[in-house]
Amino acid sequence: MLIIDGKKVSLDLKNELKASVEKYQAITGKVPGLTVIIVGQDPASQVYVRNKAKTCKEIGMISTVIEMPAETTEEHLLNTILELNNDPAVHGILVQQPLPKQIDEFLVTLAIDPSKDVDGFHPENLGRLVMGHLDKCFVSCTPYGILELLGRYNIETKGKHCVVVGRSNIVGKPMANLMLQKLDATNCTVTICHSATKNIPEYTRQADILIAAIGKAGFITADMVKPGAVVIDVGINRIEDASTKSGYRLVGDVDYDGVSAVASAMTPVPGGVGPMTIAMLLKNTLQSFQRINAL
Repeated sequence: MLIIDGKKVSLDLKNELKASVEKYQAITGKVPGLTVIIVGQDPASQVYVRNKAKTCKEIGMISTVIEMPAETTEEHLLNTILELNNDPAVHGILVQQPLPKQIDEFLVTLAIDPSKDVDGFHPENLGRLVMGHLDKCFVSCTPYGILELLGRYNIETKGKHCVVVGRSNIVGKPMANLMLQKLDATNCTVTICHSATKNIPEYTRQADILIAAIGKAGFITADMVKPGAVVIDVGINRIEDASTKSGYRLVGDVDYDGVSAVASAMTPVPGGVGPMTIAMLLKNTLQSFQRINAL
């Protein structure tokens, strides 16, 4: 079985992005800038934001983190986003979720200029994705990362049946729409399964490419997978494990040991889709820089 190594691909991609940043800096005297806003003290969000900032700096981009207290008002956050929209040195804006209860996440998403929405969550970017205008939008980072993995491993997709398990706005819906597109790396027939789907194994067993993004540890088992299928595991679930120092370990939505005996190719957890998300965020930021500077 082929292991689709997201850690290696993300490192290759970051090296390519670093070279591009250096090239454009030599031409324009400018570098891409990403600003991340975090509201409150959510530990997981803080770790994620630190990793984004660290990786950003490693490839030569300007990274700015704006930390706001949990009691921040919606008005203050929206005004900050407006200032960043109008700042020519900022090419990407990301507001880390979850947000405190007093702030409407959808209003915040709408407030970000679509041309700087490097998370790909703005309805304008999602709409352009659905319509197939991928050169004029930003694609959500996790689905975009999966597309990158499929392309770099030369996974044949044209005419294949892709089954996506999960319908979130962050992964499931944009992933399904990406796989529908008439592109070299997609062009699939697509089925979406979700919590209300009856007899999910009936659909997953038909998949040539199975993408699991349902948020349930080990949900996809070997008997749910067609022999020879390509399996992409988006899940990151923490389960108790007394044998580890931390007392837990990370697993995906796929039973790796069982499914790896059936699949032809598969992403591990950790080290598969996860490392690609930040890499694609930076790729989106570079694309924003290129568009804004007509490069």
